Amino acid sequence: MKKLITNTAFFLVVLTTFIGCKKDVADKYFNPEKATTASPAGLFTAMLNNDRIAAKYWHVRTFLSQMPGVYAQTTYAANGNSIYKQSDPYSQNYWDDFYVPEGNGSGVMALYRAMEVSYSKLPEAEKATQATIMQAAKVVLIEQAAKMVDLWGDIPYAEAGSLETKATINPPKFDEQKALYTQFISDLTAAAAYFKANPTNSSFSKADILLKGNVNLWASYANSLKLRLLMRISKVDENTARTGVLEMLNNPSNYALVDGGSNGSYNPGVSDILLQPLTNSTSDLHDAFLEGSWYATDYMLNTVMLPANDPRIPVIYDKYGRMVNGKFVPNANYRAMPVTFTTTQQDNSFPDYSVLDSATFLFNQKLPGIVITASEVNFLKAEAFERWGSTTAAKTAYDIALRQSVTFYHYLNSVNQGGGYVNVPMPASTVIDTWVNSASAGYSGTATDKLAKIYIQKWAHLGVLQSMEAWSEYRRTGYPVLTFPSNGKLAGFDTPPTRLVYPASEMTYNSVNYQAVQAKDTRKTKIFWQP
Repeated sequence: MKKLITNTAFFLVVLTTFIGCKKDVADKYFNPEKATTASPAGLFTAMLNNDRIAAKYWHVRTFLSQMPGVYAQTTYAANGNSIYKQSDPYSQNYWDDFYVPEGNGSGVMALYRAMEVSYSKLPEAEKATQATIMQAAKVVLIEQAAKMVDLWGDIPYAEAGSLETKATINPPKFDEQKALYTQFISDLTAAAAYFKANPTNSSFSKADILLKGNVNLWASYANSLKLRLLMRISKVDENTARTGVLEMLNNPSNYALVDGGSNGSYNPGVSDILLQPLTNSTSDLHDAFLEGSWYATDYMLNTVMLPANDPRIPVIYDKYGRMVNGKFVPNANYRAMPVTFTTTQQDNSFPDYSVLDSATFLFNQKLPGIVITASEVNFLKAEAFERWGSTTAAKTAYDIALRQSVTFYHYLNSVNQGGGYVNVPMPASTVIDTWVNSASAGYSGTATDKLAKIYIQKWAHLGVLQSMEAWSEYRRTGYPVLTFPSNGKLAGFDTPPTRLVYPASEMTYNSVNYQAVQAKDTRKTKIFWQP
């Protein structure tokens, strides 16, 4: 397994990871040893090329499947005595990958700080062109920084990256998490307004491997990320959230969203914010899943999907089966192992239960990294309308979100062309209609019932590939109501945490600043947005 490299060589990482962009990397990086001489455009491209967003082995295997996915039950895990214990080396690795480029992530903080230095040295005339890139880079930084807050709470932010900005290492203070969210929301408002008011340019289009320089999509991305963050704080700061969200939802012409045009049959490849694989990428996730997290999860399949005859099942799961007399015999039905199974029961019974679909998840070299989708946005809209507006509008958004989730997962299945896989055809509209209006999925009942359906279906949509968002939403909403077996677990680790504890590096190398947050550094301390 690949491991960390030193920060002094971080632009060598940028060089080696960028061969597939069809342009000479030297055009982007004038001096790969010094961040201060690299162009904002080249640094921005490297910032986007992030293996913590892309569908890559290391992130899925060592982080999503080890921690967030286990704590949100979007990922299968062996029911051992340490199942809820944080993996210190892998959480340290994720932390490092945010701050410095080390091969598993792009090091968005270091690259952004280097961009700030490079931008400050440009002639004024050139700054006008590069300003668009700086605004987009801020959105990318915020999306990743918000995830850091959701995982840990207070994090170093304002003072982080001194090596790039001052050519010296100054241990950074921890910024208060609520204040960071307030800053993120303000910065996203400014970024969205900038993209709405300014055209694209060739430098931006050349550098932007995410949205190809489409400023309209960048405005929608910034607004949708703002919507996500506002709803995230809505259980503890409802006035701020309600005001900000309704301002957007009541003025759609001013606040475009990544909502697929409110069309259930939208095109995810065009409308969603997805990091597509580089043209020379041949990797897939089969090792990441086959090494332990291949199996269907209990609540997702047995409780949410099967009773409703969910049309997503055939592209998310495979029935699996056993070898009988030298011949593979598939199981008759879809079903997941009970979450209460012991490890012995799991080991003895796994062939009898469903697994993740191989064409969609395991051997799909075209699987994109998921940033935000139309279905998530419409679930957020549905929640906002149900809590602060019209339940009729909420139902409309909810029904669209369900249809878009079906479209999205069939899209993921469809991009895997060749290799002997037969893509699952999109179900007939009548099949989807029956599901949308079924007793278990349909938008009915009390306001509490309706909100629960929004939360559960959004959790199901986020699924294994967006386990971090699923865990955040589970902690925020309390849905779905999951069972976490506690028998035989390590003392102090008999239930999942509510946050990750800080990595050892902060206690060792940033000890003075760590003291300010040490009292909050427990696995059961709530993130500020948790009710």
